[in-house]
Amino acid sequence: MSSSDHDICSRCEGNIDSTNPGCTALERTFHVSCFTCEQCGGSLAGGSFYNVNGKAICEKDYEESLERCAKCNKTISEKLLRASGNAYHPQCFQCVNCLKCLDGIAFTVDSHGAVHCVDCFHDKYAPRCAICSRPIIPEDGEKDSVRVIAMDKSFHVGCYRCEDCGLQLSSQIEGHGCYPLDQHLYCKNCNSKRLTAIAQSAR
Repeated sequence: MSSSDHDICSRCEGNIDSTNPGCTALERTFHVSCFTCEQCGGSLAGGSFYNVNGKAICEKDYEESLERCAKCNKTISEKLLRASGNAYHPQCFQCVNCLKCLDGIAFTVDSHGAVHCVDCFHDKYAPRCAICSRPIIPEDGEKDSVRVIAMDKSFHVGCYRCEDCGLQLSSQIEGHGCYPLDQHLYCKNCNSKRLTAIAQSAR
C-alpha cells in the first residue's frame, strides 16, 4: 500500500512509513510485521488467512480449530451435521448396514452406538413372527408395534390364528382364546377335536 504520514498501525499504533511499510486487511491497516496470526503469531502479510470473528487466523490454525468428522476423521469446513453427540460431514452420516445417507432422514442408534436407518434397525433387531418370519414393526404412521406373545414366541396380531380353522385368536373375545397343543395354535373347538382324535387313536 502507499503510506502517508497519517497511516497508523491498528496493532501497535505506530506510524506506517517507507521504512516500516504497511498492509490493509480486515478493513484495518497494519505494519507488515504486525499483521500476524492471532493464534500462533506467524506472519500473514501476502498469504492466505481466515477472518474468524474479526481476528486473522492462518490456514493451519484455522484447520486445527475445526471439528473432525466422526466417520472419516477429516476436518469439517462447510456444512456440519451433529447427531448422537458427534459431528459429521452430511455425506458421511450413513446407515451402517445399507450405507444410505441419513441427512434429514429418521434414524436410530443401537446399543453399541452404531447408526441405522429405521428400516435396517427393524430388520436387524425387531422380533420375528413365528408364523410368517417377518419382523414385527410399527404400521405406517405408528410409533409402536403390537405383537402377541404366546408359547415364548412372538406373533403379528394378524398371524395369531387357529392353525386348523383360521379363527383370529384373542383373549379379549369370548370363545376366541388360544388353546395350544404341541406348540401349535388352536382355538378351543379345534383343540377339543384334536384331543378327541388323539384319544380315539390311542384306543
